[in-house]
Amino acid sequence: MSQPKLSLLAETLIGSEIVKLGNMISERIRAGETIYNFTIGDFDPQVFPIPFELESEIIASYQQHNTNYPAAEGVLDLRKSVGAFLKEWEGIDYAPNEIQIASGGRPLIYTIFKAIVDKGDKVIYGVPSWNNNHYVHMTDGEHCVIECSVENDFMPTVEDVAKHIKGATLLCLCTPQNPTGTTLSKESLEAICDLVLAENATRGEGDKKLYLMFDQMYWTLTYGTTEHYNPITLRPAMKEFTVFVDGISKVFAATGVRVGWALGPETVIAKMKAILSHLGAWAPMAEQKAVAKYLLQKEAIEQYLQHFKMEVEFRLRRIYEGFIGLKAKGFSVDAVTPQAAIYLTIKIDLVGKTTAEGNLLATQMDVTSYILSEAKIAVVPFSAFGGGANNPWYRLSVGTSKKEEIPQMLEKLEAALEKLK
Repeated sequence: MSQPKLSLLAETLIGSEIVKLGNMISERIRAGETIYNFTIGDFDPQVFPIPFELESEIIASYQQHNTNYPAAEGVLDLRKSVGAFLKEWEGIDYAPNEIQIASGGRPLIYTIFKAIVDKGDKVIYGVPSWNNNHYVHMTDGEHCVIECSVENDFMPTVEDVAKHIKGATLLCLCTPQNPTGTTLSKESLEAICDLVLAENATRGEGDKKLYLMFDQMYWTLTYGTTEHYNPITLRPAMKEFTVFVDGISKVFAATGVRVGWALGPETVIAKMKAILSHLGAWAPMAEQKAVAKYLLQKEAIEQYLQHFKMEVEFRLRRIYEGFIGLKAKGFSVDAVTPQAAIYLTIKIDLVGKTTAEGNLLATQMDVTSYILSEAKIAVVPFSAFGGGANNPWYRLSVGTSKKEEIPQMLEKLEAALEKLK
């Protein structure tokens, strides 16, 4: 039976590869299979619960019957609290009319694209990166793709950006980055900001400007000597051209609470509000009221982050050390030193190897399937983030990882690697 013809977008859009893979793994786990699931950029609430104070504020907010529609731009007390929080913690200054609240980062990113990008507009983004390729497709933009390498921590360089910047409408940066867990250096961000400012200086008053979408959803989760930098602090003139994406999803392990915010020029934020008012993608009223109160509890936040970051970093470093140990033994694996977020970038370069049963691992998909079936390890290939089909690098997310399972996971991986010829 033939399928009915739908819109061009519906016919050509690819669903989230990460969600699809994660759902498939979850089904196998529910069926009783033991799998070390490192696929989804989420948290196991039994391992990483949201802050107790935030949970208490949410419960109290529902008991106070905060269950009606919120304002389209987000309730005023939350926008004020977000402004105070970012002023206190990051030193950037935004008024309530420069802040837009939504149900997490996704609707904000979508509305940034819809508010700025017209059909055929050039959008610059690096790969691997989270969903930029899909958002460009949804807005009929022109893909200006930068293939990023491990030598630059999988981040675009100023030279990369310069190749595409003439006439571009949107530049997408994410640091700390999903999927790599790496960060953009101070020097690189400064140079890219200077490039954006110089390009905008060439455009006339009636011309569209080049905007920077700066996704910093993981900015509090940095480890060791790694520091997070933002465009506004480094180059104050960038405030006119920068739209931030941020929220509570990752900083407080609150992915399901669905409270995110964008910061940007008042004119852009107003258009985003208009689009979101038709989507209805607002964060629930009770959660908005609760987050407004929690963001002002500096001591509670400091205590939560100290413990939370320590637990995430332990997992990242332990698995990293395990991969480097396997590399030292001569196995074709590698890993990038943990810098930030909840992700470890790992390399499993086994194409061309043969299994004990005599099956050739001819493609990276074969490698992914082999590691899953033989070592019970589920990770997301960079091909799901816009990378090439035979890219040997993977995202490993530790948000659902149990510390006690790491040694046995590494043992299973070594056993699987030993079987290959």
